[in-house]
Amino acid sequence: MSRMRSLSIRLGAVLLLAGLGAALIAWLNVRGEQPVSDALPTVVVSPGLVLRGAYLARAGNCAACHTERGGQAYAGGKALTTPFGIVYAGNLTPDEETGLGRWSADHFWRALHHGRSRDGRLLYPAFPYTEYTHVTREDSDALYAFLRTLPAVRQANSPHDLRFPYRTQAALAVWRALYFSPGGLAPEQDKSAEWNRGAYLVRGLGHCAACHAPRNFMGATQNNLGLDGGLMPMQNWYAPSLASSAEAGVQNWGIQEVVDLLKTGVSAKGAAMGPMAEVVYGSTQHLSEPDLQAMATYLRALPEHAPTRQPDTQVAPTSRELGAQVYKAQCAECHGARGEGRLGAYPALVGHRTVTQASSANLIKIIVHGGFPATTDGNPRPYGMPPFGQSLNDTEIAALASYVRSAWGNKASGVTPFDVNRVR
Repeated sequence: MSRMRSLSIRLGAVLLLAGLGAALIAWLNVRGEQPVSDALPTVVVSPGLVLRGAYLARAGNCAACHTERGGQAYAGGKALTTPFGIVYAGNLTPDEETGLGRWSADHFWRALHHGRSRDGRLLYPAFPYTEYTHVTREDSDALYAFLRTLPAVRQANSPHDLRFPYRTQAALAVWRALYFSPGGLAPEQDKSAEWNRGAYLVRGLGHCAACHAPRNFMGATQNNLGLDGGLMPMQNWYAPSLASSAEAGVQNWGIQEVVDLLKTGVSAKGAAMGPMAEVVYGSTQHLSEPDLQAMATYLRALPEHAPTRQPDTQVAPTSRELGAQVYKAQCAECHGARGEGRLGAYPALVGHRTVTQASSANLIKIIVHGGFPATTDGNPRPYGMPPFGQSLNDTEIAALASYVRSAWGNKASGVTPFDVNRVR
């Protein structure tokens, strides 16, 4: 009897703890939420508000995820591949059956600020409400007003294709309890208005941390403020650290050099390629000069962090010789015999941060797939680099990458054929 009683007490204690844990998770997932109105409309829509919302949609690059290639703008359907399965972007047009037609401004605000859909479901953070929670109610209302002016598109949302248990609301609730806390950005009184505006754009609508902050094994961003960089899941592009001048930090750049990069995709110090070129094309080239200067001010003021340590990968002399041969045959005509480049056309490889940073992923990507800055009003005919992935094998690409990372005074680690195969 005493043994049965002991087991009952233990079981009761476990159930009590489980109940308390479930209650805590439930509370963490609703904290700060206010009653939501179904009334339509709940904002006074004016032409000025719609224009402001259209601008903010560009700042958030909303169309990039919510427009399927060849599809109607903002009608959703685009597949976003994650380590946990596929998430499909939703329809943001005002169709009443498949879009936001029945959403009130309160529903939209709750989605941005709390990551919850109109029907109360928790949203997956592929929609970056972890950053959009910083967006103000005024800007949320402007975005809502703009989206309601779009042509309504009847396009049903595709169900997500996620593995168990990630597809369950219970698992998502636990994730949010651990890694998501809703809240705005209070202005820092010891900083200028320009810095605070830049912080709001970078950390909020710009959601730069979604790419430039490292992620843990559960896909949660770490060190949101540090923007210390990390490999982008499933894409194998490396989003370089914005806090290290050895990677993508702009602490020693001039304001105009940063503005030029965000506005045109190129500057005296570098060019945006890969996913960042897409951001410039779809978002930052459309921002106002004051907002670009604010972003530049904030990014230049980020505390400098030490660069990532170089891997200890040695390169055999035969590999270096092969790399020199490939470089001479394929690259020297544009980038110069000694990697000096050609001003205004082809970048110098000597000291180039994409070449010398600890991660060789982006260098490999560019060799394999080519490198193309964004086409912008300020750079309508950008120079591009052709892909070599079809003409060079993994061994040759590894040798070439190792060579340019160690030639002409560059001091970066070697690259192996396995590195190339993994990134390809």
